[in-house]
Amino acid sequence: MQVQLKVNGKAQSVDVPANTLLVQVLREQLHLTGTHVGCDTAQCGACTVMLNGRAVKSCNMLAGQAEGAEVTTIEGLAQPDGTMHPMQAAFKDCHGLQCGFCTPGMVMSAVDLCNRHPGATEGQVRELLEGNICRCTGYQNIVKAVQQGGAAMAAAA
Repeated sequence: MQVQLKVNGKAQSVDVPANTLLVQVLREQLHLTGTHVGCDTAQCGACTVMLNGRAVKSCNMLAGQAEGAEVTTIEGLAQPDGTMHPMQAAFKDCHGLQCGFCTPGMVMSAVDLCNRHPGATEGQVRELLEGNICRCTGYQNIVKAVQQGGAAMAAAA
């Protein structure tokens, strides 16, 4: 089947078998390897991307389900000149990463979280990030990064 979608602002047309996952298209056909595959069961959140402005786990979605959609991956979050998105900058500034494997999905989820829940408290951030697993950091700096990034996003709006 042929799937038409817009990825990081660019129109894409891919030919895929009907059972192809969105994460496979992103990584294997479009070579956007920032979207990670961690668990293949939508439990870890490493594969999170934005689909029409909402965070989704791309390992749990068929490419055909994204027909006509706008997909943003971690590669498409920064400005064209390379300036980091406020959430990316906050993760860097707050040391909200260690090994980095979960970071792309965590950042994408955090952007969606802050868009839907501006000014989220520490407890709310922890609860709303439940679908993203980090095995390294202990989450404290991730929570700080989400709150700092959310404040920067609100200030820039």
